[in-house]
Amino acid sequence: MFQALTRASNKMMQRYLPDPFIFVIILTGVVFLLGLAITGQSPVKMVSFWGDGFWKLLEFSMQMVLILVTGYVLASSPFFKKMLRKLASFARTPGQAIISVTLVALLASWINWGFGLVIGAIFSKELARQVKNTDYRLLIASAYSGFVVWHAGLSGSIPLTIATPGHFMEESMGIISTSETLFAPFNLFIVGALFIILPITNRLMMSKEQAYQIDPSLLDDSVEAATLAEADTPAEKLENSMWLSMIVGILGIAYMVYFFATSGFNLNINFVNFLFLFLGILLHKTPRNYINSVAEAVKGASGIIIQFPFYAGIMGMMVGSGLVTEMSQWFVAISNEYTLPLFTFLSAGIVNIFVPSGGGQWAVQAHVVLDAADALGVSHAKTAMAVAWGDAWTNLIQPFWALPALAIAGLKAKDIMGFCLIALFVSGIIICAGFLIF
Repeated sequence: MFQALTRASNKMMQRYLPDPFIFVIILTGVVFLLGLAITGQSPVKMVSFWGDGFWKLLEFSMQMVLILVTGYVLASSPFFKKMLRKLASFARTPGQAIISVTLVALLASWINWGFGLVIGAIFSKELARQVKNTDYRLLIASAYSGFVVWHAGLSGSIPLTIATPGHFMEESMGIISTSETLFAPFNLFIVGALFIILPITNRLMMSKEQAYQIDPSLLDDSVEAATLAEADTPAEKLENSMWLSMIVGILGIAYMVYFFATSGFNLNINFVNFLFLFLGILLHKTPRNYINSVAEAVKGASGIIIQFPFYAGIMGMMVGSGLVTEMSQWFVAISNEYTLPLFTFLSAGIVNIFVPSGGGQWAVQAHVVLDAADALGVSHAKTAMAVAWGDAWTNLIQPFWALPALAIAGLKAKDIMGFCLIALFVSGIIICAGFLIF
């Protein structure tokens, strides 16, 4: 029965899910029409909201391009290739490969969302090389499914924001320690349950039929490296100098040590990119090797570059027109003191499809859900984590966040979204249970 559901889900996604760029264009039109119909905004106003928001994710877009490029380059270094090859060798069967990549992605995403997105996809490719007859699509989908825990982990933007003095909602909710959010019993229960059930779910989706065949070139990460023997001119000698890489690499490592010593263990996305960048330079040994690897990595960044501004435009329409507030209020209106976290989670999941940004989503939903929490006597910490989990949950069917993993894998969104849809329903049940039980 489970495999029949998986086949039906895959067939539906293959047939009806368009390319992510087409998806974002359709989503733009849907939000435009919803703004006209629900909030009563004029067409001119909706156009202005869209245009005003179009470039507001430029910094984030660049961060995502860098997490893809620097992560890919780091993982393609000889050291990491050897390490991933060794880790993949422990999986002897396709089932073990699916379970291992899910666990690695869950752990990596819980530590840091950017790291999880990249390492899961790269580990999947190594497993596909070593474990024959493993469905490559399911491997990548399993890796991406681990991303669902990111907002309940050490890099979760909402719990870290409300634990920081001076955050924009401090007057309403004060400073909330991560002991009440990330390390609260309800959150640990959900994360723990996902670590157990999600790998099993992905394993059950494995077909008994012949595995999906892929183009072998997708698994070829070889980059033609220059050698010292080729260095004939002064310029070529500089390009192939290990000393230059060591000097700039050590400089970067020195700054990271200073950062930890003065700021504590704060793995934000900029720091992760910085870490990946300089470790990559050191591990590729020469500037020429590093440049060759970067040139290979940037081929997959086109989707991020062109699509993220459209999502920023959608966010501009959602926020400017008041659609986010309207959606949140619909769910708040039917909530009581027991169901508010549950309905907040569901509303955040719906909003996330249109506003796929944790920090941005909290900025526009916080006032509505916290006012309801005050009126019903519900914990601010639990309400905030309901928004965080909703934001993470529907990422499973939102191509926005899958782009880096798909670029590394060489697949299309419709190749993995059928599997992710099943993971969405299973993880949704676990998350809902966590909010209702505690």
